[in-house]
Amino acid sequence: MQYRFIGEPMPVVECLLESGEAMKTESGSMVWMSSNMQMLTSTDGGVGKAFGRMFSGESFFLNTYTAQAGQGYIAFGSSFTGSIRAIQITPDHPVIAQKTAFLASEMGVEIGVYFQKNLGAGIFGGEGFIMQKFSGSGMVFMEIDGIAVDRDLAPGESLVVTTGNLVMIDTSCTFDIVQVPGLKNKLLGGEGLFNTIITGPGHVILQTITIPRVVNALRPYLPTSS
Repeated sequence: MQYRFIGEPMPVVECLLESGEAMKTESGSMVWMSSNMQMLTSTDGGVGKAFGRMFSGESFFLNTYTAQAGQGYIAFGSSFTGSIRAIQITPDHPVIAQKTAFLASEMGVEIGVYFQKNLGAGIFGGEGFIMQKFSGSGMVFMEIDGIAVDRDLAPGESLVVTTGNLVMIDTSCTFDIVQVPGLKNKLLGGEGLFNTIITGPGHVILQTITIPRVVNALRPYLPTSS
């Protein structure tokens, strides 16, 4: 599989597949494809895995697209202004990602559920108690709101992130939720009550904006119902 990114700030990733090669994607992500691509909708691993995907913010069914009788191409589009990032998954390099990060992947990538071990992180972390875990082998494409920012953390090095701006971490990283210090900071600071602290070693991907922040910025200008 070969791929290229086209356009910003509403990008697509166009993938060139050899005959018989297939990719799976979230429902509604395909934007164009060659006429020899065959589509199949399934639970991709059974009802149990499908329910797990639902809990982690994805759809119950996935679509599989296979190139028939020669090379084929297919493009998957971002659902919001931002970026698409390609992440190589290997058996010794699974990753944990926010809800709704998944756009498309090669067939060897397993989409699982990651439960927060820390209840506080689950309740207040902004991405919910359940996140996604990508394992197996292959390329996965993730949607990112705004611009993707990469950070490599050394062992014991920590990074404080505003809730919701965390996209992905290596499984070697740990993260927790801490309260913003000071009552005045909590009530008047405008940054919420909690921050996410990520501790290395490992790679971290952040996003520069979040959809809720955009919605809040636009709310004063939207018409109100009478």
